[in-house]
Amino acid sequence: MSLDWQVWLRAALAKVQVPPLRQRVPLLGNGEPIGSVEPDFLLPFAGLGNTYKHCVLQKNEQQNAWNLQGDIDAGLAQLAAALRQAELTGAWRNELLRVHNAHGEVVARVERAAVRPLGIATEAVHLVGLMQDERIWVQQRSLDKPNDPGLWDTLMGGMISAQDTLAQALARETWEEAGLQLAQLDQLWHGGHIDFASPSGDGGGAGYLVERIDWFTARVPDHLTPNNQDGEVAQFACLTRGEVLNFMGQGLFTLEAGLILAAAMGLQNA
Repeated sequence: MSLDWQVWLRAALAKVQVPPLRQRVPLLGNGEPIGSVEPDFLLPFAGLGNTYKHCVLQKNEQQNAWNLQGDIDAGLAQLAAALRQAELTGAWRNELLRVHNAHGEVVARVERAAVRPLGIATEAVHLVGLMQDERIWVQQRSLDKPNDPGLWDTLMGGMISAQDTLAQALARETWEEAGLQLAQLDQLWHGGHIDFASPSGDGGGAGYLVERIDWFTARVPDHLTPNNQDGEVAQFACLTRGEVLNFMGQGLFTLEAGLILAAAMGLQNA
């Protein structure tokens, strides 16, 4: 039996900011915070003299932190590979994401599969596609997606890779997932963002998700129909507001998509 959408929304909002299950200590890159880990998580991969291609990973007892000193890009690549060998990463993507310091400056790149075990913050983008009659385009995620297979999503949702700006990721992902060019859409605007933080099952349960999702809305002209290009979408549907709320009540949307759609419909501020 489906729940009322308001029940789902209250439960979803409680999952946006969830503290770690256990203590975490900073992961530093040349002394600057770039992520976080459980205190002993990196013990099997480090120690005095354990060098990662011009980068040394050591426990800094004085700061109660782990520090990668030297070439952070090379060090994170080696560390990600070691975590993968130990089966402590998520699904390996061969996709690099940006790594920021506390000032928002890009200081390195890292394999996407390693970000949650290392508590490294990521960036994503979503697009809410509206019809002229206010119906909303949504997609069902492919059944072989590593995360949330078969659940329903916004028209487009994807990570911002290391080589993309926010605008570039919005354009690329909209084409890859929905077969639409931004120039074909009307009234494109930035709706807002949601900051997520919550425990993750990656890293053998020692992971932590930290992510900012920027979301946009746009009008999809009536003569256009989304057409997936990358094989990651099972199907598209055009739903009325009431049907979207019914999907929410049944728990058919991903957490991110449901919250973004709620915000786009004016059900909450996000």
